[in-house]
Amino acid sequence: MFQFKSRVKKKVPVFLSLLLLGAAAVAAGCGGPATQGAGGGTGGVTTIEYWHVNSESFGGQAVRDLVNEFNRTHPDVKVVDKFQPNMYLGLMQNLQAAIAGGHPPAVAQIGYNFLEYATANLPHQTVDDAAGQDKDGRAFLNDFRSNILDLGRVNGKLEGMPYSISDPVLYYNSDLFSRAGINGPPRTWDEVRRDARLIKEKTGNYGLYVQEPSDNWAQQAMMESNGAKVLTKKDGRATATFDSAAAVDAYQLMADMVLKDKTALHAPWDQGTQAFISGKVGMTVTTIAKRNYIESNAKFKVATVPFPTFGEKPRRVPAGGNALFIFARDPQQQKAAWEFIKYLESPAALTVWTKGTGYLPPRSGVLDDPKYLKPFMDANPLMKAAVDELPDLVPWVSFPGNNGLQCEQAMLDARDAILGGRQTPAGALHAAAEKVNQLIGK
Repeated sequence: MFQFKSRVKKKVPVFLSLLLLGAAAVAAGCGGPATQGAGGGTGGVTTIEYWHVNSESFGGQAVRDLVNEFNRTHPDVKVVDKFQPNMYLGLMQNLQAAIAGGHPPAVAQIGYNFLEYATANLPHQTVDDAAGQDKDGRAFLNDFRSNILDLGRVNGKLEGMPYSISDPVLYYNSDLFSRAGINGPPRTWDEVRRDARLIKEKTGNYGLYVQEPSDNWAQQAMMESNGAKVLTKKDGRATATFDSAAAVDAYQLMADMVLKDKTALHAPWDQGTQAFISGKVGMTVTTIAKRNYIESNAKFKVATVPFPTFGEKPRRVPAGGNALFIFARDPQQQKAAWEFIKYLESPAALTVWTKGTGYLPPRSGVLDDPKYLKPFMDANPLMKAAVDELPDLVPWVSFPGNNGLQCEQAMLDARDAILGGRQTPAGALHAAAEKVNQLIGK
């Protein structure tokens, strides 16, 4: 039987500073995943919690459908899904409190940008260990391409199971384009700025909204597509380099559109997405995982094209989404958690997930199989842009060490200072990079 071992390093300042006053309240609020039946209870049912970031506008119904179907077909396990607000950063903060209080969820979505932090600081059962206890575990993993499994690996070990895979695309309002006299969608950022001006001039609406959740995913795509690197590793040491000239230029473009041209909207993610689907913004750069929500709610013809490039520079977009981690401590719960993960990664469940969100399936063959996603992909042209970008994927930056959450927050603060007009891109990014380098070095 697998013996649960803490993977927490001795020095974990986040835990010491984090929420210990609120840990008991969080633990009481989540109720803690309890084992029934084998662990003492009635009905022989093992109850586990599944933490996710999927709001109503971001696949929440698909989560419920999948959990309900799993519970129907697995009478010995009951999964309770718990939505965590504020995306992956919010989930991580709540997860730390739950672990500190001794009541972690059994399974949680961990954003790829927090992969290294979770691996180093949060006690969990690795996917390698879970699969090793399952007689069919290796055969299951063999159905995934090695580069996809790499999304869940840290230092060669499969820590989490890659699940949701997304990339940023440009959605546009074909009706507003026609009213503005724009004949085709933009392919470069210069064309985006030009078209945004035309939309503002001809229709009075904003031309662009670039997503602004509590992460820097879209901004990383802009910086890296302009030739910058958010994080550079040399001789095993990581250094923040998102204050380079190329990074500053990418941010300057966005700042100019928001503050100078007044053609781009600076707003929280849900508000910005709502502005687009209500016809008040001509273009939005956001995840393909919003495809179902946008397509279902927009009152106009929505179209997509790949993420814009900076002239002839190669497109480099981070692979968004999350890996599924097992935080259950009880062996029976760990077994139930692994069964639930295998179900979520089954071709049938991934078909529901892609249709209900827009996420690309991590498992081989599902996209092209007529029993699963091929008919949907053939009938849904909005997905083509995301598939076309797959060769351009790069890793979503995951800050190493014990202070990954603070590093992410430093970049968020810089974004808000820049787009809020309080600091220049050069000044804000340099200050943030210096702070991140100090945090990494601790």
